[in-house]
Amino acid sequence: MHSFARVFITLSFLLLSAGTHAVIRLPWFISDGMVLQQGTRAALWGWAKPGAVVRVITSWNNASYSTRADEDGKWKLMVTTPVVSNGAISEDGLKLAGPHTISVSDGSPVMIKNVLIGEVWLCSGQSNMEMPMKGYKDQPILGSNEAIFNSTNDQIRLYTVPRSVQRLPQDTSKQSAWKSAEPETVSNFSATAYYFGKMLHDRLKVPVGLVNISYGGTPVEAFMDAETLKAFPEIQVPAANDTAKLNNKHATVLYNGMLRPFLGYTIKGCIWYQGETNNDRPRQYESLLPAFVKQIREQSGQGDFPFLYAQIAPFNYGQLAAAGAPVYNSAYLRDAQRKALEKIPNSGMAVLMDIGEETNIHPADKASGSKRLAYLAFAKAYGLKGFAAESPAFASISISGSMVTVHFKNAPNGLTSFGRELTCFEIAGANKIFRPAKAVIRGGTVQVSSPEIKEPVAVRYAFKNFVTGDLFGTEGFPVSSFRSDEW
Repeated sequence: MHSFARVFITLSFLLLSAGTHAVIRLPWFISDGMVLQQGTRAALWGWAKPGAVVRVITSWNNASYSTRADEDGKWKLMVTTPVVSNGAISEDGLKLAGPHTISVSDGSPVMIKNVLIGEVWLCSGQSNMEMPMKGYKDQPILGSNEAIFNSTNDQIRLYTVPRSVQRLPQDTSKQSAWKSAEPETVSNFSATAYYFGKMLHDRLKVPVGLVNISYGGTPVEAFMDAETLKAFPEIQVPAANDTAKLNNKHATVLYNGMLRPFLGYTIKGCIWYQGETNNDRPRQYESLLPAFVKQIREQSGQGDFPFLYAQIAPFNYGQLAAAGAPVYNSAYLRDAQRKALEKIPNSGMAVLMDIGEETNIHPADKASGSKRLAYLAFAKAYGLKGFAAESPAFASISISGSMVTVHFKNAPNGLTSFGRELTCFEIAGANKIFRPAKAVIRGGTVQVSSPEIKEPVAVRYAFKNFVTGDLFGTEGFPVSSFRSDEW
């Protein structure tokens, strides 16, 4: 089994025969087996004796970099990484990919070994991102055993940040290690992230590093910092001096313990699968998600890197509601995710309207969602062309008499139901009461009408807690649920 030993020594002083030295301490993810983003200036950081000069030497170019630790012992510098490949296999590129070593020294060297250079993606969210390839108890992943069996590949490296709920921002996360893809490690790693990373590796022919920072049952504000959440005064942030017990549903706690320590590590982009726990606050989520993305981009210092997210799948949320509690229609949250897409630069949304399960909030078909995220990455992060990557998206409606025509974008080759009758459309008049409607595809639009609605003013599609979408682009990407109204 390829499991890489962690190069980690505490900040205690080590008494050597030559004198007393402070030994370098590094974050757990800057360690043996790591992957650095190709063709960039990749960040490395850690701790040393305050004021000490820290020197870094990278084996791929024998370059030397140096900086001085600040008064707290913190240091950070950027190292230049080569372009390994632009998608073509070459002998020189394979050599550049590694494995390499990185020497970090303030007088006492620490050697980071087995370093690869390729593509690095942050993979984050709640339980549908966290869900391992082997599945949850009594909840399978379709095709997982075969995928796990065939997973051995040292060019795919996996890192999971352990769960950690913290009241205050932390500089380091809990102990973990980079691991090479193989059955024993892949079976316990995020299925969504693994399928995504494998597709990247298969197409780009470069090493891929996947960093999983996920925790089931969490709202997005748990991944956000206190400063960002000042714009949302209705969200309570735990006070620094409060002694009440915290859990993963409290604001800031996962940012403090899991996400903040990693931000700044150089990545290509982020995939995100979350929203189920915010389903009762859709209007707020429409602003929360863009604020979250802005926060992690600014704190990473890497500009508007691609942010690609999975829309939550249809599910009967009523079965989770406590007796007497309100039942929320999760279509409003899906609609909030659809609208947030326009507020987040360089983003993409994988629509999952065709793979939801009425009685399971964790769809077994993780491969389809991951593949859609990967297509978005190929188009938006890597500039590949000649294929479809996005679902058709609702654009507008026009009304003529009793007929509503729905117009779409991202549908250059039109729409299809694959031979089935469209059953998910509804229209309403001025009384705001929606009725089932007949819908027909016409020249890249959908014409919707109902004998019960003589003067329609609004249309909705697949706007229920659980529904199986039946409208697609001709390339097979499902259309998101949507509404033309704001009722």
